[in-house]
Amino acid sequence: MHHGEICGRHFASGQHLRVKWSGGIISEVSPAKDETDGGWLAPTLFDLQINGYGGVDFQRDDHLTEAHLLSAARQMRRDGCGRFCFTLITDEWPKMMARARRAKVIRDANAELRSALVGWHIEGPFLSPEVGFKGAHNPAVMRDATEADLRELRAVTGSDLVLLTLAPERGGSLEAIRCAVSLGIVVSLGHTNASAERIREAVTVGARGFTHLGNGIPQQLDRHDNILWRVFDTPGLMPSLIPDTHHVSPILFRHMHRALPLERIYYTTDAMSAAGAPPGRYTIGAIELEVGADQIVRQPGRPNFAGSALKPVDGITRAAQMLGKSWRDVWPHFSERPAELMGLPNKIAVGQPADFCLITENADGSLRSAKIPERG
Repeated sequence: MHHGEICGRHFASGQHLRVKWSGGIISEVSPAKDETDGGWLAPTLFDLQINGYGGVDFQRDDHLTEAHLLSAARQMRRDGCGRFCFTLITDEWPKMMARARRAKVIRDANAELRSALVGWHIEGPFLSPEVGFKGAHNPAVMRDATEADLRELRAVTGSDLVLLTLAPERGGSLEAIRCAVSLGIVVSLGHTNASAERIREAVTVGARGFTHLGNGIPQQLDRHDNILWRVFDTPGLMPSLIPDTHHVSPILFRHMHRALPLERIYYTTDAMSAAGAPPGRYTIGAIELEVGADQIVRQPGRPNFAGSALKPVDGITRAAQMLGKSWRDVWPHFSERPAELMGLPNKIAVGQPADFCLITENADGSLRSAKIPERG
């Protein structure tokens, strides 16, 4: 539909609204005269870390096509996520930039993709090679960031939103953060065992996020001083959490929401190609993975996780269950908060994209479905 209109209750205020849009842009938001309950309205989910989706691997396929990207974007939209950041993980820098360059050319040529793929997340190769902290990333190609790397990244991505995850203990990292920030790149710390002092220094020079806190760390940590305590003790960071119940256990998930300011927490799936797809064998780049019926992604024969098969809308349901809260309470962590980190509005408001979700509930008030209306 090129034009559309819908009524529903705003997820936060409960106010009955009538929303109209034209050409994919919201043209009117007004109180609904009748209070017929057409469901709840909420800003679209916005995932900053998508490595692939619905059988499409952003890392491995160096011959990525428009059909591949459209398939991934449409499956994410089906699962409540109207905007995402295309994520590339550690590899040789020229290969990473070639993948980003190819994907951007495809994205720029397609209006549907331009509205969905709104930015780029570069997770590596500037990470910690320490066992446990490296996660599934290949330490053989990890290295320090240079100004030339960051300027190339900005040249490849143009004026698009860019999120860069790095480990601040690497050589020259503070200078790299300063340079990235000056280029309009949002810096997130992650896959790191940096000291508390170095984390504070990184925040002072411009780092703002922390990538999938609770993941990318060893199973055993020093109880007196570890990366979790250091992040909890550092103001100014906005960490992401993977709300799938196993990357972060329910009890740790609850403790994180007590230890961190709620307005400083956002959610991500860290989805790879198995997300939204059946159990089986999948890849992240050259890494072969297996996904069971439990949706846990593992390297064969190893206990560690490698990305997730979580659908965004399921992340809302699981977060609400772990916290004992309503889906309405946790929705901002997966919609407004990630948008705030990237400096991108994500509200139901005039002039904004018509990428809101129409949500229906079960009889007990739990979330049943989240549908993004076709906006033409």
